[in-house]
Amino acid sequence: MLLDKTGTLTRGEPQVTDIITASTSSQEEVLRLAASAERGSEHPLGEAIVRAALEKKLEIPPASDFKAIPGHGVEAIVAGKKLLLGNLRLIKDRGLSLNRLEEEAERLWRKGKTVMFLGIDSEVVGIVALADTLKPNAKEAVKELHKMGIEAMMLTGDNQRTAEAIAQEVSIDRVLAEVLPEHKAQEVKKLQDKGKVVAMVGDGINDAPALAQADVGIAIGTGTDVAMETGDITLISGDLGGIVTAISLSKRTMRTIKQNLFWAFAYNTALIPVAAAAMAASSITVVFNSLRLRRFKPARFTD
Repeated sequence: MLLDKTGTLTRGEPQVTDIITASTSSQEEVLRLAASAERGSEHPLGEAIVRAALEKKLEIPPASDFKAIPGHGVEAIVAGKKLLLGNLRLIKDRGLSLNRLEEEAERLWRKGKTVMFLGIDSEVVGIVALADTLKPNAKEAVKELHKMGIEAMMLTGDNQRTAEAIAQEVSIDRVLAEVLPEHKAQEVKKLQDKGKVVAMVGDGINDAPALAQADVGIAIGTGTDVAMETGDITLISGDLGGIVTAISLSKRTMRTIKQNLFWAFAYNTALIPVAAAAMAASSITVVFNSLRLRRFKPARFTD
């Protein structure tokens, strides 16, 4: 059972918890520019940043040339400056200076928080940390999966340390982190190639290919329409207990079908001799009843 993190194991309602800045910027400036870059995004993390800026009544400048970089972050132009907001991989790929902020990021990752770096031109000016809360019954659902003999794995694009912190909290067996959206389906295929029957649980557009590749795709009803269209099963309420219910009901359904087939064959097998005798008896009855016609005497008339 592969489970996405954000929106599946967690509520999908992250909140900004920390803003760490380099010496050249203020917290308000970092949040304001990050919100500007994310204003065109529909990702839960981007929406949380914009919401935090609005709550602080910060003026969010307009952005142009917005571009989402799947699995990494976003980039945009704000007030003539090129902004880059995303994960550590994106920052390193673009060759930006971290301004000694990586140590702060490590501290936040160990707490299970998602860290986004804000870069302006050639350097990082600050980091925004966000935290999401687990769904109330996530731990219990994973525990029940274990009781059923099902291996539970997390498949996420989030940072390895953040993913492991969440996984440890819910007792997930194994973590596949920092997986790009286009690679999620490949991870499902790798498990299938090892002879495993794979179910995938997800809620976002990025999860759709993996949901389609899995033997059973389970979509969270509070997620995107694309995920629900792709999944074989949709949990309308988003309650992870529905996963356990679906598996239990499916097993009971199959057990009932097998029982019905057994009894149907058993009754037919047991009653075949009786049916044969009954058919023979009915045939004999018909024949003897017909033979009575031999005793029929025609009417005779005399003058």
